[in-house]
Amino acid sequence: MEPMVHLRTVSFGVWVGVGSAHENKENNGISHILEHCLFKGTKTRTAKQLADEISAIGDQLNAFTGKECTAFYGVTLTEFLPKLMELLGDMLLNSTFEEEPLKKELGVILEEIDMYDDSPEDLVHEMLQKNVWRDHSLGFLISGEKPVVAGMTKEQLTAFMAEHYYGSNMVVSIAGNYDEALFLSDLERYFGEIPKYAATSQTDATKQAVPVFHRCFCKRGKDVEQLYMNLAFDAVCECDDARHTMIVANAVLGGSNNSRLFQKIREESGLAYSVYSYSSMYRAAGLFHIDVIVNPANAVLVYQTLKDILQDFRSEEIGEQELAALYTQLRTEMIMGSESARNRMEHNAKSLLMHGRVVPLEETIKRLSGVTAKEIRLFAERYLDMEKCSVCLVGDIEESAAKLEKYWDG
Repeated sequence: MEPMVHLRTVSFGVWVGVGSAHENKENNGISHILEHCLFKGTKTRTAKQLADEISAIGDQLNAFTGKECTAFYGVTLTEFLPKLMELLGDMLLNSTFEEEPLKKELGVILEEIDMYDDSPEDLVHEMLQKNVWRDHSLGFLISGEKPVVAGMTKEQLTAFMAEHYYGSNMVVSIAGNYDEALFLSDLERYFGEIPKYAATSQTDATKQAVPVFHRCFCKRGKDVEQLYMNLAFDAVCECDDARHTMIVANAVLGGSNNSRLFQKIREESGLAYSVYSYSSMYRAAGLFHIDVIVNPANAVLVYQTLKDILQDFRSEEIGEQELAALYTQLRTEMIMGSESARNRMEHNAKSLLMHGRVVPLEETIKRLSGVTAKEIRLFAERYLDMEKCSVCLVGDIEESAAKLEKYWDG
């Protein structure tokens, strides 16, 4: 709970510690299907009635599925918080998964899968993670594979929900302007019937095989003008203290318009319109990504330039002035983001799910500002080695893929 009394709104969310990484090949996509189907009718409301009542309090009730969590959340005026909570409680406790609405929603999800497949930006990331993690569930598509999704049943959904949607695997998070006593009373009223423990035997995520990074080169031809190139490096997990160093290293390398990648590849060389870096951190593994959208004729040259940039980054320490400016940038971004009730609600929920406690904003800022130039260089030296990276290409691959793969393979 985080009060923000200067606001007239409140953000409330229920986060469940389950996602595609907790699935298997026979039910891949079920977490995402559940997220959709909780909006499709309860014992007392049709999907249309849910939509009407959600719209009446601002139409800001939504959900998403990730690899390790599923979240249901809303933002509304303080006066409508009890109604928002009642709606979410009804969806979580009383959804019916009736055959006809389920069939229609599976059709919608199949269209969504096709939409992502048509998007090179999404496809290049998903393909690379799938190949990097091979058969481990961390590489599964969040939306699922079409044949599995198409055959999903009410019985499977009900059993999976009973296995994973229980109190000790859920986090309730609220931030904004609310009355604490009334909130706690309504929380018991609308969510008190959620069981504390799983109703069926569960698969303990900690007993799953640890994901192993596999160096790979994968490609998919698409009828588009550009080539979408994504690189992945084995990196640190969400629970590793070195994640603070990775966050700072990412900011230096490709997190903004003044980063090394953007300045050298776009501004100085004019080789690509879009170039940036980002991280994917999970409980037991992590990746550091570099993403470039480039003319196919320039792909090999861009790859060579990336190699030069990373070699410099791994051998030369960042200057004090640049590092000081970077700390200011990160601190400003984090504080500005924290002034949103939804951002605070999300941060607190993720923090509690991943770390077992709410990590205060000032603690994170302090940890980031304590990262040294030497630590950044050592991180880059250890993890950002182009000889160990994986590569995925999506788009016009005919002209450049073979040359690039040969160059990648040494």
